[in-house]
Amino acid sequence: MPLAMNKEVFITCAVTGSGGTQDRSHHVPRSPAQIADSAIAAAKAGAAIVHCHVRDPETGKPSRDLGLYREVTDRIRESQTDVVLNLTAGMGGDIIFGPTENPMPPIDGTDMIGAAERVEHIAQCLPEICTLDCGTMNFAEADYVMTNTPGMLTAMGRMMTHLGVKPEIEAFDTGHLWYAKQLVADGVLESPALVQLCMGVPWGAPDDLNTFMAMVNNVPDDWTFSAFGLGRNEMAYVAASVLAGGNVRVGLEDNLWLDKGVLAENWQLVERAGSIIENMGARVVGPAEVREKLGLQKRAPKG
Repeated sequence: MPLAMNKEVFITCAVTGSGGTQDRSHHVPRSPAQIADSAIAAAKAGAAIVHCHVRDPETGKPSRDLGLYREVTDRIRESQTDVVLNLTAGMGGDIIFGPTENPMPPIDGTDMIGAAERVEHIAQCLPEICTLDCGTMNFAEADYVMTNTPGMLTAMGRMMTHLGVKPEIEAFDTGHLWYAKQLVADGVLESPALVQLCMGVPWGAPDDLNTFMAMVNNVPDDWTFSAFGLGRNEMAYVAASVLAGGNVRVGLEDNLWLDKGVLAENWQLVERAGSIIENMGARVVGPAEVREKLGLQKRAPKG
C-alpha cells in the first residue's frame, strides 16, 4: 500500500503507567504532585495530551484511589497549562489465578470491580479523554489476565459516552479493533473513534512492522489512531506511526531510557519525539488543534 504520512501529528505522553517500574528509575513519578509536575513539563515540551495513572505516593504501586486522581487532575488544571487530559480507566480488571493445578479461587493481587466503579474517577474528574482497553489478554506475567469482557466494555463505553468523555480505544491485538468496530456499530461508542495501537506488550501484538501494518489496516479510514512501542523501540514507532498516517505516544509508562544507560524524564522523551516528527517534515500540533480534530470539550470537574 502507498504511504500516507501524517503531516499534522499530536504527541501523547504516558506519564507513569501502572507497571512495576517505580523502583527501576527515580524519574518515574509517584505522588500526585510528581505526576502532575511531570505531565506539565511534558506539555511544555510539546505533548498535546497527557495520559495519567495514579500510584500510592509511598510505595509507588498502582492505585485506584479517587482522591489521588482528583489531586492530579486539579493540579494540572490549576497550573493553567493547556493540555488535553487523558485518564486511564484500565484499572480494576485484573485476575491473578492460583497454581496451574489449583487456579481457583484467584489469589492476592486480583482486583476485579464493577463497571460503575471502574469509571467513577472519570465521572468525578471529567477528563477530555479516558482509555477503554478493548479486550481480554494474557498480560506479561504467567497467571495474570487483563479482563475486559464484551459486557463490561459495553457498560463502560456507554457510561463514557453519556459523560461526554471520549474513549481512547486501547487495542493490543487485531481482535480488539474488531470488537471496537462492533461497539461503534452497536451505538455504544460514537464515530469517528480514537484508537491507540499498543505494540510489543506481552502477549498482545508483537512490535514487528508486518503486525503493525495489519493493525493500521484494521482502523477505519475516518478514525484517528496513535501508536507506541515498548522499550527500546519507542522512538522507532514514532517514525513508523507518522509514516503510516498516525500520531504518537511516548513516556515513562512505556520506556524508561533516553539512550543506552541514560534514564529518561518524560519531557525529554516528548522533546525527542518532536524532533523526529519535525525532521520527517511533519508538524507537531497542540492541544487546541487536537480538541478541534477530536471534538473534545475542556471541562472542570463537578462540584
